[in-house]
Amino acid sequence: MPTKNLSDKDVLAVPGGRIQSLSRRNFLGYLGGASALLVTAAACKKDDNNNDMGVDLGSGDVGILNYAYALEQIEAAFYTKIFESPYANITPAESALLGDIRDHEIAHREFFKTALAGGAIPTLELDFSSINFSSRDSVLAAAKTFEDLGVSAYNGAGKLIMNPDYLVLAGKIVSVEARHAAYIRDLISNGSFADNTVVDAMGLDKSREPSEVLTMASSFVKTKINASNLPTS
Repeated sequence: MPTKNLSDKDVLAVPGGRIQSLSRRNFLGYLGGASALLVTAAACKKDDNNNDMGVDLGSGDVGILNYAYALEQIEAAFYTKIFESPYANITPAESALLGDIRDHEIAHREFFKTALAGGAIPTLELDFSSINFSSRDSVLAAAKTFEDLGVSAYNGAGKLIMNPDYLVLAGKIVSVEARHAAYIRDLISNGSFADNTVVDAMGLDKSREPSEVLTMASSFVKTKINASNLPTS
């Protein structure tokens, strides 16, 4: 199934598994009142992105949303790069589904960027030099790392979000990330989609604090990120 790069249109998963192109205005409207609240909250964030401590994610809910935006930047850029030169012998099914994942991550990234408006952090400088994009094993291993990390990041950030509308939004996104993680895991090893490395004996998925997530992601990010103002409880 052919894939294409996205430009001035955002994409969104819709019922039935289809990808629908949306304008930015319609995309924000699709997610309801949460987007308007994001813009209002973001307007209160000071521009602290040019200091020696690195790019400041901010505080409160805006800080957490910028944290999510940073992670979505990494994932969207990674999946986009896969299609610049797909690995050898990629199957049509893999190409189609990895393309769907790419489109979902771009949609998530563009939502946060647009909704945060002037409060959004800048585009991060990334480093994927440790990934061999010509190797299926290397690409899928990196995808597994990013998806498992993303799920645990949203799970860990949930308790830090104060606005219930944002929490609902995060819940919708993490459920999509978990679908991605399950698919990637089964591509690597069939039946590993919910093994005990990610799901505990209580049937709960792994959860990580922002500090741990950002440390784990740091090898892929050249831009220095300052998360010191994020809420911790």
